[in-house]
Amino acid sequence: MESGPLVELTGLMWLVLFVSLAVCAYMAWNIGANDVANAMGTSVGSRALTLKQAVIIAAIFEFAGAMIAGDAVTDTVRKGILVVDFDDREMVDAMSDDLMYGFIAAMMAAALWLTTATRYGLPVSTTHSIIGGIVGVGLVLEVQHGTSLIDWEVVEKVAMSWVASPVMGGLFAFFTFWIIRETILEAPEPEARARWMAPILAIPTFFVLGLALQFKALKGLFKRLDRSDFLESGDWLPADEAGVWNPMEANAWFPINSLILALVVSIIASVALAYVLRNYDFKGEKDGFHGVERIFVWLQVIAAAYVAFAHGANDRSNAIGPMAAVWDVLETGTLASSVPVPTWLVLLGSAGIVIGVVTWGWRVMETIGSKITDITPTRGFAATFGGATTVLIFSMPFLAVPVSTTHTLVGAVVGVGLAGGAKAVDFRVFGKIIASWLASLPAAGFGSIVFYVAVGSDPIKLLIVIPIALGVVGYVIWNTRDGEIFVEDALSDAGSVDGNAPTHFELFHTHALAVEKTVEHMLTAVSSAADGRDPSKHITATVEAELRADEVKNDIRKRIGSGQISVLQGRDELLRMLSRQDRIADYAQNVAEQLSFRELFTDGEARNMLKEMAGAVSKTTSLYEDAVSQLKEVALSGYTKAGRERLGELIDEVNLAEHEADLVESRAAAYVFSHGDDAPLAAMHMYRVLQRMDDVANACEKAANALLSVVYN
Repeated sequence: MESGPLVELTGLMWLVLFVSLAVCAYMAWNIGANDVANAMGTSVGSRALTLKQAVIIAAIFEFAGAMIAGDAVTDTVRKGILVVDFDDREMVDAMSDDLMYGFIAAMMAAALWLTTATRYGLPVSTTHSIIGGIVGVGLVLEVQHGTSLIDWEVVEKVAMSWVASPVMGGLFAFFTFWIIRETILEAPEPEARARWMAPILAIPTFFVLGLALQFKALKGLFKRLDRSDFLESGDWLPADEAGVWNPMEANAWFPINSLILALVVSIIASVALAYVLRNYDFKGEKDGFHGVERIFVWLQVIAAAYVAFAHGANDRSNAIGPMAAVWDVLETGTLASSVPVPTWLVLLGSAGIVIGVVTWGWRVMETIGSKITDITPTRGFAATFGGATTVLIFSMPFLAVPVSTTHTLVGAVVGVGLAGGAKAVDFRVFGKIIASWLASLPAAGFGSIVFYVAVGSDPIKLLIVIPIALGVVGYVIWNTRDGEIFVEDALSDAGSVDGNAPTHFELFHTHALAVEKTVEHMLTAVSSAADGRDPSKHITATVEAELRADEVKNDIRKRIGSGQISVLQGRDELLRMLSRQDRIADYAQNVAEQLSFRELFTDGEARNMLKEMAGAVSKTTSLYEDAVSQLKEVALSGYTKAGRERLGELIDEVNLAEHEADLVESRAAAYVFSHGDDAPLAAMHMYRVLQRMDDVANACEKAANALLSVVYN
């Protein structure tokens, strides 16, 4: 290719440019669908943000990070994977065309792998995907040009990060949530404790985020200011090499200006948060864990905004970095070590990312937010803080390992889940995610080899192969859509079902309330019959209430079976708990049906004993509903010791109430049989009613005891 300005390009090369831009946009779309989405997944999963809000925040802060904080210059060889001697211009000129087509092949292969992973809701690293694509191209170019290009030490560092970053992220998140649980959630008044503890916890949080923001998200801005002689980068950025711990030194790992700025920001943010919480009206929300989670929503939203901003500043280059190199070769005829990034290319990448979040981002958000473990704002905050801390540490020169934010965050989510016990983590999902990580490099690498071998440096072949591949991808995506969520749903109102989908224990509690309502109608029917009034309308109400309880039960079963809700404590276990709970309503309906058979035994004392039995059953049922409500609270609180102890106490109270019901039933049955000689059929009918009412209490006891696995988790 001849060197010269863009205006001298032939029509054929213009087409090459347009095709490469299409590949770049496709890669950016995948980054939005997978990378940005998993970063926002904890916020959506905890319901700190709705899907609509997450999309808007991601779009705003991604764009701001890319435009404001992103470096205006990018390395043409991403992450130092390929070692190119740019001083040897003869060799560079000879390889420039091949590298250009190789970068297009690498982008296409990485994008295809990301599409596959996103389709199945698997969070993978876009950075590692593009690295794999470049490694594949590098292998072919090594053979083609008879030279060594791949820096295998960098590849080894990437492989090491597969283990190191998730483990460290998990440890930080585990201990962060452990501190929150021990200092706040285990407190007698957790909401009151959170009001003054949250600002204290905010100081290290904002300090770490402030440093991470400077060293990761703002490094491009600092470099631009340094090139303009506005500031000396050594006063702000960590030393590239041979750094020291002393912050006063010019080559400090943590320069004094950066430390001071992070500390000042953290103190100001903490004071502001304390003021807000002091004056914030929780709008009638009950005290306790719900109030705590509302407080931590503030911190999680801030952390989510940081993640989006940092991603836009750093990882935009995964899409537009290779494209900038392609542009430079087309424009100048040769490849430089670093090239400017045109504003229009930044806009293209940002638009592609936003569209990816809106259209397919929900798939990965669902995995991160609900399928690994249950996420609440406190847990989401702990996971984000643990992930940010890990990324910051690995970014320092004493490690300088290119870690994946995705891997780190997934590890942090698992760590938070483990804080609630091993049963709180779905290791089947986690295993699939790990498998996808291990497959990223070889899958993208093999794909890039296939594309590059098929195309080579022939523009005609490129114009045939790439459009066909893009067309096939579009066709497959369209024909494999499952219709669960569309764009209009993603941008729906904040109160949408998808944005506020209940957890499985909330649904379980909803069914418990329906069961309790059935029992209430039954007891009203019993009371009416005992008083000599017509119970028929209450009998009908009981039957209808039982039907509604069945509808709730069937809805939960469908949600579990279809995967709409993730049950980490064990699907079979929850289904058994649901069946036992439903038997309470079944027995209540049976009592009502018994009342419809004939008039009750006319003995006044027997009828009074029946009403006493109704009171005992009512008490047992009410205590059982309290236990289920506490179960929901325990799950929300991260299975605190205090919460589990309270659940255990309620289960004991249900057992005691059931025992009292047994005693009432035994006395009533003895009375009926000893005074029913003149009306044996009526006496037998009264006994059957008493027996079925006792079955209701027994069913409450069995359903409550099924919750003991949570107590002793």
